[in-house]
Amino acid sequence: MPEKLQDHLAYPPRLLRADRAAAYLGMGERTFLRLVAEGKLPKPKRLGGVVAWDRYRLDASIDDAIDDVADNTVDRLLGE
Repeated sequence: MPEKLQDHLAYPPRLLRADRAAAYLGMGERTFLRLVAEGKLPKPKRLGGVVAWDRYRLDASIDDAIDDVADNTVDRLLGE
């Protein structure tokens, strides 16, 4: 089996699995998956058998959530 290419450049991955997507948004994986199931965060995409979230779509969903509330309280919008 070929080795996985790893480099030492300082850039975040574009696609994130559930645990890393949750950490990226500063929440636990269970909370993240609940918010996805409730439609409050984007659903993942499947790419070659890998299920992952696009970091840009996660950013956009949080930007939209912040824009939608007058006092910038994302918790209220996300039902926390």
